[in-house]
Amino acid sequence: MAPCRTSLLTLIVLLLLCGTPRIQGLWRQVRIITDKNWKELLEGEWMIEFYAPWCPACQNLQPEWEDFAKLGEDLGVNIAKVDVTEQPGLSGRFIITALPTIYHCRNGEFRRYQGPRTKEDFINFISDKEWKSIEPVSSWFGPGSFLMSSMSALFQLSMWIRTCHNYFTEDLKMPVWGSYAIFALATLFLGLILGLIMVFVADFLCPSKKNKSQQSPYSKKVLPESAHLFKKLEQEQEADEDHSDDELENHSSRKDFSQTAMRQRIVNPLSVVDKF
Repeated sequence: MAPCRTSLLTLIVLLLLCGTPRIQGLWRQVRIITDKNWKELLEGEWMIEFYAPWCPACQNLQPEWEDFAKLGEDLGVNIAKVDVTEQPGLSGRFIITALPTIYHCRNGEFRRYQGPRTKEDFINFISDKEWKSIEPVSSWFGPGSFLMSSMSALFQLSMWIRTCHNYFTEDLKMPVWGSYAIFALATLFLGLILGLIMVFVADFLCPSKKNKSQQSPYSKKVLPESAHLFKKLEQEQEADEDHSDDELENHSSRKDFSQTAMRQRIVNPLSVVDKF
């Protein structure tokens, strides 16, 4: 009985040793994409699956995806997958709103695959170049754009906040309201610091008019000359006003003289009649 048991154990060990490379090779055919190596997608042709371990649809897709990965080398396409629970930055960079989501990428142009999800359909999509009929993602919303990089940073920040919250509540046994209070104080402090920085930058780039008048040497030269001109204009206006007043007085005196003369002419004939 002992030799039989020994031979049986030896056979099992040999099967495991022979089967392990094949299993490892199968998993190696599906590339794992992370925040550190995602730029590899910008070169060559790729099919990328975004999934989550808890997603039932993703679990149903895994056998088809792995079978498709076996033929990736023959088709000249790299097969990859991204776990969105481990890489939240990539889910924000690629705008993942449903699971599973599949992208096709060729030389930096990304297209979302929306066809059937079987191995045969994946093969036809690559071999028949069906991806040419799909409009590529705009450069504004491409994974390498500034907008999507900002979105990725925002998703990473949200995941970091969630991790800190779990650490406070689970590891440190802190109440939930205490964790929220810490984040509220941190938000106020960061807002204060950012506000001060923005004020300093705005004051440096766009100084106030008071500072400009004090610092501008040209204004110091212009102000005395302009004041002298204004003073001269005022004097001329006063002289014109005095002259106009004199003319008005002369005109009024002449008018009064003419009126008195007319009265005298009217009165004199009456006096002559009285005499007669």
